[in-house]
Amino acid sequence: MINACKIASASRVTAVIPCFPYARQDKKDKGFFDIPADNLYAEPAVLKWIRENIPEWRNCTIVSPDAGGAKRVTSIADRLNVDFALIHKERKKANEVDRMVLVGDVKDRVAILVDDMADTCGTICHAADKLLSAGATKVYAILTHGIFSGPAISRINNACFEAVVVTNTIPQEDKMKHCSKIQVIDISMILAEAIRRTHNGESVSYLFNHVPE
Repeated sequence: MINACKIASASRVTAVIPCFPYARQDKKDKGFFDIPADNLYAEPAVLKWIRENIPEWRNCTIVSPDAGGAKRVTSIADRLNVDFALIHKERKKANEVDRMVLVGDVKDRVAILVDDMADTCGTICHAADKLLSAGATKVYAILTHGIFSGPAISRINNACFEAVVVTNTIPQEDKMKHCSKIQVIDISMILAEAIRRTHNGESVSYLFNHVPE
């Protein structure tokens, strides 16, 4: 499609890719290109959602379901001025189930699990059980990309989440019909503002800390 635009004499082409399929850790070696790219972040929209939709957000703990997401949750926790925790998967011997270890305190607090994507949702559902057994009063999950394949929807329905919040980088209308816990953050304004700023030569990094109105 880009090639077709170029052949038709387009002076510039901007590709807007809400969910980049080759950005997953296990696929990183497959997608390379040498054109400028702006990576947009959902963090400002996530912060806004937390402040507007969780009345007890000042008494919450932001939790990463794995050690790899520690940087993400510390950034959000710092900006909300709340505590953070992470769940560490302890690898056992062959044929034994991994044990999840919570590092941090969630007792008598609202726990908010934050991750970049959820596919089959096994990890976040196990993490939610762990947080509830550690004394969390409520558990929310906020995920940038909700892929929700295979058993994901039935797992969420059976899990103890107050809400599972995703952006609409992937259409969620069909999934929402089968799961009342799924709520969506609309990122169309972020994409629109990024396109406008790119075309006008303005700073796109402004969007790393602000949600366009």
